[in-house]
Amino acid sequence: MSITPEEKARLMKEYGTKEGDTGSPEVQIAILTSRISTLTEHFKTHKKDNHSRRGLLKLVAQRRKLLDYTKGKDEARYQDLIKRLGIRR
Repeated sequence: MSITPEEKARLMKEYGTKEGDTGSPEVQIAILTSRISTLTEHFKTHKKDNHSRRGLLKLVAQRRKLLDYTKGKDEARYQDLIKRLGIRR
C-alpha cells in the first residue's frame, strides 16, 4: 500500500523547497496524499479490508493536522498547496 521510492523522490523534487527536502509540510502532505489515493483505489476492490481502512483514517488525520499547521503559518502557501494537489476544502 505504500508508494515506490521513485514516486517519493518525484514528490520531494516537485514539492520540496531545496534538494533532499523531506521535512517540509508541503512534501509531507504530498506524500500522504499519494498514499491516501493509493489506499482509496485499494478499497474499490477490497471493501471489507477494515485493518487498512483504519490506517487510511490515520493518514487522513495526519494530513489534516499538517494542512492546519501550514494554514496557520502561511495562508498563501496553504492555498497554493491545496490547488496544486487538487485537495478540496
